[in-house]
Amino acid sequence: MSDIIEPFHLAIPEAQLDDLCDRLSHIRWPDRETVTDTRQGPALEKIQALVAYWRDRYDWRRCETMLNGFGQHQTTIDGLKIHFLHVRSAEPDAMPLILTHGWPGSVLEFHKMIGPLTDPAAYGGDRRDAFHVVVPSLPGFGFSEKPAASGWGIARIADAWITLVGRLG
Repeated sequence: MSDIIEPFHLAIPEAQLDDLCDRLSHIRWPDRETVTDTRQGPALEKIQALVAYWRDRYDWRRCETMLNGFGQHQTTIDGLKIHFLHVRSAEPDAMPLILTHGWPGSVLEFHKMIGPLTDPAAYGGDRRDAFHVVVPSLPGFGFSEKPAASGWGIARIADAWITLVGRLG
């Protein structure tokens, strides 16, 4: 196993974004639900509005720029390439902190927390409360590789995060 940590730069080809938009434009919608609550799942109207947002208004390039600005990396742990954000505080004595998302989830869940955690003084806090932040993508999520077999439960992921933090020093 290699201990190498590689920079990761996100640049989704425009053709893939166009394809996604095209597929979202050609969804075959089910009939409207027959109840007024959520017993049959989310209301068709809400799902259609969500799809319209992703198709017509979501700014993927802004998201790419934000993620690339944090500092993205990959490293291989236990046979899988693991994607992660690593944002060091300017405070040399900052404590390392892992923020890990759930199933399903994404590193994007933490984008508003990274600044206040790495530079609390800029947000009205005490600089001594700063952290070096590591935000990994769970195996099979985001830009981490998908496992070929089962077994990546909480304990194995915790071990992987211990390995990751060790590599980062």
